[in-house]
Amino acid sequence: MMLGHPVLFKSLCYVDGRWVHSDSASTVAVQNSADQEVIGHVPMLDRPQIEAAVAAAQRAFESWRWVPQERRSAILLRWHELILRHQNDLAGILSLEQGKPLAESKGEIAYAASFVEWYANDAKRLAGRTIPSHINGAFLGTVMEPVGVAALITPWNFPVAMITRKAAAALAAGCTAIVKPAHETPYSALALAQLAEEAGFPAGVFNVVLGEPQMAMETLVRDVRVRAVSFTGSTRVGGLVARAATESGIKKLALELGGNAPFIVTEDADLDQAVRVATGAKFQTSGQDCCAANRIFVAAPLYERFIDQYSNAVRALKVGAAFDADVQVGPLMHQAAFNATAERVADAVSKGARVTAGGYAHARGGWFYEPTVIADAAPGMRIYDEENFAPISAVCSFDTLDEVVAKANDTEHGLAAYICATRMDTIFQLVRRLDFAMVSVNGVKFTGAPVPFGGMKASGLGREGGAEGFEPFVETKYFCLGNLGLPVTAAATA
Repeated sequence: MMLGHPVLFKSLCYVDGRWVHSDSASTVAVQNSADQEVIGHVPMLDRPQIEAAVAAAQRAFESWRWVPQERRSAILLRWHELILRHQNDLAGILSLEQGKPLAESKGEIAYAASFVEWYANDAKRLAGRTIPSHINGAFLGTVMEPVGVAALITPWNFPVAMITRKAAAALAAGCTAIVKPAHETPYSALALAQLAEEAGFPAGVFNVVLGEPQMAMETLVRDVRVRAVSFTGSTRVGGLVARAATESGIKKLALELGGNAPFIVTEDADLDQAVRVATGAKFQTSGQDCCAANRIFVAAPLYERFIDQYSNAVRALKVGAAFDADVQVGPLMHQAAFNATAERVADAVSKGARVTAGGYAHARGGWFYEPTVIADAAPGMRIYDEENFAPISAVCSFDTLDEVVAKANDTEHGLAAYICATRMDTIFQLVRRLDFAMVSVNGVKFTGAPVPFGGMKASGLGREGGAEGFEPFVETKYFCLGNLGLPVTAAATA
């Protein structure tokens, strides 16, 4: 792959403004998921090196926190401009290591850049308030203080956007950041570090480290100098992160975890629209998305027609490698994901479900799987009960709104939900009754920089994006200024 800015392809970690090897010479191979070819090796840092990154971030925090907001915002805006300038290169790196179709990768880079711009500007409004005093002669108020060093642990499915959504808020608020990306997709994170350096972030403010996953996570989140931890990944690993984070005291914690999104098609829905939206909501990122429509519930009168149209739409999806023309579905990320996909389909068929599209390993071989529709899915089937990070779709029918609400909510997860309907009374009833933190109506796209993204129940804690995205990285400090020579009234002392 030819890059316009070749220096973006880095095979070293970034700590305290320097590009570093592993002291033990330990590395990990990074594969192209489309053909399993090794595209490079990156260093796996040792524990002392990760601790050194924390120390560097702590030193940098002591000055970065006092940099005027206007200056911090200017550096972030420069980072934003560089990300967009090199959008094609960044998208190429992303597609090479993640397998995402190139058009989707370009979209992710633009999406990632939007968080940097948003927080660069919104941080100028990150202000405290004046409190009307109840104490005679005193002046009361609050200021917003950055918490300190933030550990940002990110996944492989959105290897650029999940970094900027966290880091932009942390850096804009005055925190310093240590990013630990997934070892499957490190090159995107390292490219962002290169652009952060070019944007002018001081040494130690933005760092990228890799290491044996459990060791690296525990080293970061247990360090008493790390005051905020933001993690995106599975609910199981999120629980491990939360436990490790509390072992060294109380930290600010944000967890964006798994999902098992319901997609509800009511009897009054526009069927063509429902098929179009369902296809996008399930198969973007090749189904490897925590917001993917995992369980599609269709009103009984529309059910068979929906199955027919949806199956036709899914069969028409073009499968291929990221750089092939007009590709819509890429490979799965690794062998374990491929095996789990095949097992879930076999489990559903063995329990009475119908395969109406796909259902087999793709003819391309490797980690490609056919986009698949499973009709008559039901509780007890893995495809229904579990989060499916795969291009496989579970569909079933329902008779009443009460029934579909109960079925949709019958999961530990509470991240995203989708509704296709036209009656406003139906829409508002479902929006309020669904136990999910984000509800999209009649559309696929619902996230963005101004939006508070996050989950309920086992899908997480806290929010990313929007004004709420600052919360993991700031503390509200209250002050009471007395003896200022303000008038003291007799009425106030009575």
